[in-house]
Amino acid sequence: MKILYASGLSPNDSSLYRLWALERLGHQVVPLNSYDYDLGHRLLRNLCRRFVVGPIVTRLNRDLLDIAQREKPDVLWADKLLSMRGETLDRLRAMGIVTVSYMIDNPFGTRQDPGWRLYMKNIPRYDLHVVQRDKNILDYTSRGARDVIKIQTAYEPTIHYPPPAGWGDKDRDREVSFIGTPYDNRAEFLTRLWKEFGLPVVVSGGLVWKPALGAQATAALYRGHGELFRDEYREGIWKSKINLSFITHANCDEFVHKSFEIAGCGGFLLAERSDGHSQRFREDEEAVFFSTIEECAAKIRRYLTDEAARARIAEAGRIRAERDGYYNDRQVALIVERAQQIVDNQRAKATARL
Repeated sequence: MKILYASGLSPNDSSLYRLWALERLGHQVVPLNSYDYDLGHRLLRNLCRRFVVGPIVTRLNRDLLDIAQREKPDVLWADKLLSMRGETLDRLRAMGIVTVSYMIDNPFGTRQDPGWRLYMKNIPRYDLHVVQRDKNILDYTSRGARDVIKIQTAYEPTIHYPPPAGWGDKDRDREVSFIGTPYDNRAEFLTRLWKEFGLPVVVSGGLVWKPALGAQATAALYRGHGELFRDEYREGIWKSKINLSFITHANCDEFVHKSFEIAGCGGFLLAERSDGHSQRFREDEEAVFFSTIEECAAKIRRYLTDEAARARIAEAGRIRAERDGYYNDRQVALIVERAQQIVDNQRAKATARL
């Protein structure tokens, strides 16, 4: 198919990785980068993002329709694009273009990120919504969604792959490692692992960690000068004896893409226990889970000095992730299959009316 792909596209965005997967699957992708639509003035930019109004929203919608008229795609894939107007979606439908919304976040969760106004209003206008949670299927259908499919997040095989042969603890300088963001109570949890349980914790991520941790814990735990992306992120996993992964409770998550990335990189995964994680990895064989900080500390002490056990579990987790399709090509293919069905159905109806 020809797919008009509208999203924020940078080398560090998972949306770009899904675009790559579409291209690897043989589809013709026409990109529109929403990062090109910005205002230099910080205050105006923040207001536009919060309320989804203003000239950048108008220009993005106008350009998207111009591209659609010129390229005549089969599908519009809006990947966490919050600035789509209802009249734009209506015009795309009138042009015979199937509209797909891929949403990795949860607009019905408790995190209360800004900018959902237009998106929530226009849920009924999309032909297909792609969500990450069972709960969201009912959330969206109760808001009038035409069709909803649940797809898990995934790792990108061109970036998240295992270390060279012979890699081991001799190459690792991170003991108990977390690479990510300080959502929920992660800063408090990691600080307690270090201070209360005496464990060698290393944290990497954005500078928002510093106020979250406080001066003392930042000095002890925080490494680097910002977020780790691409090669640095992968190598951070390779260099970690134990890779922690937390559920984002404010998003009502069942699993997190970090767990699949760690598995794809061949890292030892110690993840927060959830039904979503337990369905995707066999506990103590393909990954290790915890529910409380006491259990987490006990698992860390069990495995930190047992390189052989960690290597065995990490390799089993990597094999499971590859075998069961926890990577972008497989997950994207499932979305395309559903979108293709909608395209075929709409064309059949159009033909029957002739």
